[in-house]
Amino acid sequence: MSTPRLTEPVVLGPRTAPSRVMFGPHETNLAHGRALSPRHVAYYARRAAGGAGLIVTETASVHPGDWPYERAPLAAECGPGWAATAAACAPHGTLVVASLGHAGSQGSSAYHQSALWAPSRVADVVSREMPMEMEEPELAALRAGFGQAAELAADSGLDGVEVEAGQHSLLRQFLSGLTNQRQDAYGSDRLLLVREVLAAVRTAVGEDRLLGLRLSCDELAPWAGITPQHAEDFARELAPLLDYLVVVRGSAMSSSATRPDFHTPPGFNTDLCAAVRAAVAGTVAVVLQGSVTGPGHAQQALDDGVADLVEMTRAQIADAELVALVRAGHGERVRPCVLCNQKCRVRDNRNPLLSCAVDPRSGHESEDAPDVSRLTTAPTADAGGDTVLVVGGGPAGLEAARVLAGHGRRVELVEGQEQLGGMLRGVGERWAPLLDWLESEVRRLGVTVRTATTAGLREMTGRSVVLATGSRPGPRRCDIEGGTVLEAAEVLAGRAVLPEGAVVVDDPVGDATGVALAERLAAQGREVTLVTPDQVAGTQLALTGDLADAHVRLQRAGVHLLRRSVLRAALAHAALVEDVLSGEQHKVACAVVVHCGHRLPDTAPVVDGAVLAGDRVAPRTVHEALLEGRRAALALCGMQGGTV
Repeated sequence: MSTPRLTEPVVLGPRTAPSRVMFGPHETNLAHGRALSPRHVAYYARRAAGGAGLIVTETASVHPGDWPYERAPLAAECGPGWAATAAACAPHGTLVVASLGHAGSQGSSAYHQSALWAPSRVADVVSREMPMEMEEPELAALRAGFGQAAELAADSGLDGVEVEAGQHSLLRQFLSGLTNQRQDAYGSDRLLLVREVLAAVRTAVGEDRLLGLRLSCDELAPWAGITPQHAEDFARELAPLLDYLVVVRGSAMSSSATRPDFHTPPGFNTDLCAAVRAAVAGTVAVVLQGSVTGPGHAQQALDDGVADLVEMTRAQIADAELVALVRAGHGERVRPCVLCNQKCRVRDNRNPLLSCAVDPRSGHESEDAPDVSRLTTAPTADAGGDTVLVVGGGPAGLEAARVLAGHGRRVELVEGQEQLGGMLRGVGERWAPLLDWLESEVRRLGVTVRTATTAGLREMTGRSVVLATGSRPGPRRCDIEGGTVLEAAEVLAGRAVLPEGAVVVDDPVGDATGVALAERLAAQGREVTLVTPDQVAGTQLALTGDLADAHVRLQRAGVHLLRRSVLRAALAHAALVEDVLSGEQHKVACAVVVHCGHRLPDTAPVVDGAVLAGDRVAPRTVHEALLEGRRAALALCGMQGGTV
């Protein structure tokens, strides 16, 4: 069998990457102050060990007047972290380059309390803040900042620098007619500042290190912004100055476009990247970026000549060993990225540490035990240990069984339903790849699986037990006065049949459940009203970047939104709702109410010494279910990262 091009080395200017897979720059909130931390080093080193060919570190601001989010790295403070990252990745041959940038008017003045820089006095469409127009002193400081940061990166042992001219960048703002309305040379020649910055960086790093550019090639605002036609011209002119070019899309006008969720097809930049690569005609290596999550898709892009390398950032957050598994001929073992954005999108005011809904170890490499089962055949069980009983075959139970078996423990998994996956199996195709992967892994690792089987106290007594029996309906805040109220989980799983007629979806939580259920029912031809106490429906979708797009989908589906409202009673043929501000009540005609509220842990008996996991601890998200399943397993193995 021939080696997939994805895992082959590729020459980039003066350096050679061991594979054609890039791990791109992204916010992590792993910094200590504004410096790269040991968490960063462990995070990048794990991807290098997993076969990444090129790692681009989190974008560092080249000037202290740029502080776009609280834990944003500052290049002047990144030298030790860059050096440690280079040293940690060197044994694997992975190239490491520093992303350098300035957010301009897309930054924040909340931390440095100074005016934002911009090419022109155009208020940012997100923050609504009016920036200052840069004059020569600021332009000179910016050029010098890029040069000094690049020199520090080179002195720290990195393989080069990537200049940020993508969605969140001042350089993009100079390239765009949306934000550059200058009357001087930087307005008549919008590429001028980019060329000056690239020249300063090349002087600093020399010819023996890489110089890459991340370029917004479509702002999705064709009335004035960068279009694909502009991008082709930009790329042709800049290609001789570069060793590689990353094709991205988006701007402040389209903030969900750069890291969309599963509603956007994977590989959404494929056609754009192919056009730019054709424009440069082989003069520079071109990188495909844009929700490329599967090795097959990445390989196809290379085979079709779309790109020379493929950026698979979220895919390698979900599975750091992706390249190594493909290289070993085990691509089917790659843990799937489901594009949920729940834990890898961290640019919000809570400052959450980056992690992954399907791999809770991501971002926590410096404190969590390695996953020993990934690159090996099924380990031999420890004949001296007892068989661990895992009760419950949802995500928490499956993860506990997988980790236990991976550490050599004999495991028996029992599930009351005919199919593994628990409540998550009923929510649709979004999570099916993860459940299929978990089931495949536990069977590969030799776990004894028994479905349609229950385990009581007698079966659990005297054994090591992980109890992951899920959840039950939580309290409802409405009275039932002749009406019908069903639980969202039962409806999604197909265990509850909706009567004919209109549906009221009661969503007191504001996460993805209510919105997704309303969309699904509307697609089935139902008349749907979504009731929420919040100012906007699905308010928590702001954390995953889907809030605005979700409202567009709801409107197109014809879903009626009742905001600032609570459900008071389910009546015969109607729901009684109340405005949370005025207290005014009115009826909404419906045949059934579907409750999307919080749930409570299952009440099945607990044997002494059992370790609880997933919804049995507290019903929350898939991430917490997997995290607690993993922790339960590690605790029983006496491993670091486990908690009982």
